[in-house]
Amino acid sequence: MAGTYTLTVKDHFDAAHALVGYPGQCKNLHGHTWDVEVSVCGTQLDEVGIVYDFQDLKTNLHLILDAYDHKYLNEVPPFNTINATAENLARVIYETLETKLPAGIELVEVAVWESPIARLGYKKG
Repeated sequence: MAGTYTLTVKDHFDAAHALVGYPGQCKNLHGHTWDVEVSVCGTQLDEVGIVYDFQDLKTNLHLILDAYDHKYLNEVPPFNTINATAENLARVIYETLETKLPAGIELVEVAVWESPIARLGYKKG
């Protein structure tokens, strides 16, 4: 049966940041438990009947997030040269993860949650 399968996984890390140039309190050093949600899609199932292995996606995401865990983001490349906003964080994670996906699997969206009620999503296009 023809169709598109979407696979979503979630991970988290703890890190601090400060928003350079921001006019409110977030210009000060503060931290979050960042939840990161990643969705990929594909149309072809493998011989087992899966579009992409959950474990592979979880592993790739975790390796990316590990570079930020328990860090001050403003000191971690590339956030030492660009503002450590949720927008930039989502885009950088997207661009990094996109290079790790096999042919036939498309990265749909990376969503970054600063809190249980504040989500920022990034997708190309």
